[in-house]
Amino acid sequence: MLNHDHKDAILPEIVLASGSPRRSEILASVGWGFVKDVPDIDESLRPDETPEAYVERLALEKASAIAGKWPGRLVLGADTTVVLGGEVIGKPADMDDARRMIRSLSGETHDVITGVALVRDSSSATGIQRTAVTFAAMSDAEIEFLAREGDPLDKAGAYAVQAQAALFIRGISGDYWNVVGLPINLVYELYRGFEVAGKTSGSI
Repeated sequence: MLNHDHKDAILPEIVLASGSPRRSEILASVGWGFVKDVPDIDESLRPDETPEAYVERLALEKASAIAGKWPGRLVLGADTTVVLGGEVIGKPADMDDARRMIRSLSGETHDVITGVALVRDSSSATGIQRTAVTFAAMSDAEIEFLAREGDPLDKAGAYAVQAQAALFIRGISGDYWNVVGLPINLVYELYRGFEVAGKTSGSI
């Protein structure tokens, strides 16, 4: 159900095409009302696809898959991945894979890249946010600690910046919320442009 209050003029209720609790928490933290409708799409990386093209495509596919069920409603899709040395590091397959990922990040700087898409009916807008994250060098015991305590299996790169991984992160260059899972400023900027374009064309 739509909320009819003073926030509607700035933050109309949207449909979040994601099951990520972190994305839900970020939207809720800024007072952006939403309902969740989780899409089921193939998230495989295509041959020769760049990380930027990959996350932007998935974000748009997620939002588009849900938009048909919600005519006239604004749908938000997002996809986040970790890139180290040009290689996409997705979610770990198991705990051994999580340990491998964390070890590869130890003492290195990697990029967190999120694709964002807004879709309403046949209209869409997309964008990409990149943030650099530097980890301190970690001992075997610290890697094991982060793997065991950090709940890594549902997270790109096998870590959450706002949890145990914060012990080992030396620096973040760029949007912190992007690393959490949703660059909320980019979402809002896309929304503002989306609405202006729609009003200009007479479609809203």
